[in-house]
Amino acid sequence: MQQIQNKSLLSFMVSNEAEGIAVTNPATGEVIGYAPVSAESDILNGIERASVAQKEWAAMPAKARSALLQKWNQLILDNKQELGRLMTLEQGKPLAEAQGEVVYGASFIEWFAEEAKRTYGETIPAPSKDKRLVTIKQPIGVACAITPWNFPIAMITRKAGPALAAGCSFIVKPSESTPLSAFAVAELAYQAGIPRDVLQVVLGETSRQVGGIFTTHPLIRKLSFTGSTQVGSILMQQSAADIKRTSMELGGNAPFIVFDDADIDAAVTGAIASKFRNAGQTCVCANRFYVHSKVYDEFVTKFDAAVQKLKVGNGLEAGVNIGPVISELAKQNIQALIDGAIEQGAKPVSELHQLDGLFMQPVVLKDVTHDMKIVSQEIFGPVAPVIRFDNDDQLIEMANDTIYGLASYFYSQNIHRVWKIAEALEYGMVGINEGLISTEVAPFGGVKQSGIGREGAKQGIDEYMDVKYLCFGGN
Repeated sequence: MQQIQNKSLLSFMVSNEAEGIAVTNPATGEVIGYAPVSAESDILNGIERASVAQKEWAAMPAKARSALLQKWNQLILDNKQELGRLMTLEQGKPLAEAQGEVVYGASFIEWFAEEAKRTYGETIPAPSKDKRLVTIKQPIGVACAITPWNFPIAMITRKAGPALAAGCSFIVKPSESTPLSAFAVAELAYQAGIPRDVLQVVLGETSRQVGGIFTTHPLIRKLSFTGSTQVGSILMQQSAADIKRTSMELGGNAPFIVFDDADIDAAVTGAIASKFRNAGQTCVCANRFYVHSKVYDEFVTKFDAAVQKLKVGNGLEAGVNIGPVISELAKQNIQALIDGAIEQGAKPVSELHQLDGLFMQPVVLKDVTHDMKIVSQEIFGPVAPVIRFDNDDQLIEMANDTIYGLASYFYSQNIHRVWKIAEALEYGMVGINEGLISTEVAPFGGVKQSGIGREGAKQGIDEYMDVKYLCFGGN
């Protein structure tokens, strides 16, 4: 791993596959390193240590925890280039995007370092003069998380930040595809002074094994998961046995809507940002485009022209906008959706080209209809199916016709329509004349089968705290 100059970021790595998991660069197929795997006994011992350490961590003044988190935030920012390069090597996204994720990930540590000092209770007016009623907030205890490969740093810091700020200890299992970034960012936490037993990164022999431990161990009080709805449902069922608190950020099928009164050029810019970031591999990516018939041809023409300018390649190369998809299976699934849509009557706006390796040409499909399979599936790739609509009521029905409810987007310059559509869309987040909506200061989360709970904002820390009611009598 000669491309990483700060070798302390790689201090966790093991030397061969007999000791750990091989991590492959999706752009080249090259093995770039090996991440350590913990035996089941080691994971169980780690949970015991986390439980002991949590009590001392929770007893620390909130201001002291805040100061350590601020140090961690600064170390992440100081190592932005190194962490970004490491992320591109193991995940594939363009270097500028990877460095942007590092900054985004750090923003959650900074935000919750500040929120650590603001976990206020309440004084409640009592029903009788001899009582005093108050509430206080206390950390849940040991929290754990399972995070995905598409945002290997930000999905960890968005959970670890509030957990640590609240006074919880925190154990995370990152994706086996992108564990190096997770271990590296944790190493910076240790350098900042956060105890190793308070923040742990673990990989098991299988994901199922670690998930089983996290959902059944009696000392773990909270599970946060980002991933598919199918796996989230299984984890919730397993966690129900001893009534663990859960947060779930699950699948999405985001509609991107362009009304006839929209600024088309602005809509195209927003569509590019929303759809093709991270090669279309994000849970809040625009997944299906609904465009009013009056502006359909104009939008499709301008959209495809912008898409054709996107450069596909190794994320470490200058000027690359779209890196590889994460695996051969992912590429096959995306291609199957494209082929199925074409068989059903959809047409690629520009000529299709098959690219080598895990690279895929970004594609705009026109003449797509709402009943096609590609419209109901989470594509998770650089493909944009565009559907016509004729009126608002038809649009709302189609946009809400999904089990998912994470993110949605629409473009309109009519304030009356803006309020009507924003309230009618059954989604946890709505981008209005904006294609990028994620920020640490706003609550991130979905409705329906896209999950429960919120991350970021002032709500994020409450996911890791219990409210305790105190009733004082005899006054």
